[in-house]
Amino acid sequence: MKLLLDESVPRQLARFLPGSFEVRTVQQMGWAGCANGELLRRAADCEFHALVTVDQRMEYQQNLRNLPLPVIVLVARRIRVQELRPLLPSVVEIARGGLRRGIYRIGNEPRSP
Repeated sequence: MKLLLDESVPRQLARFLPGSFEVRTVQQMGWAGCANGELLRRAADCEFHALVTVDQRMEYQQNLRNLPLPVIVLVARRIRVQELRPLLPSVVEIARGGLRRGIYRIGNEPRSP
């Protein structure tokens, strides 16, 4: 399973995913600063299975029918490893369960301003 962590996701989160997952960050791929649509196209072209992000607006900014790959949105009060890490078992479960193109939301806490 090949996952791409969006640039807003703490890079340290990758080490808490199973070793059977190939995890890269947007920064590692040299794609920092890419608009979401372009980022999704590049990720699909490089055969990533999903993009993991904390950007809750993505589902409103992208045409869900035309998503080139699934997007997993992590929802927590703050974008910190200690708050996102408990969501990772759900990421693994969803990824191993057979991803389809679309948005998967994990967590339900509104983020603090």
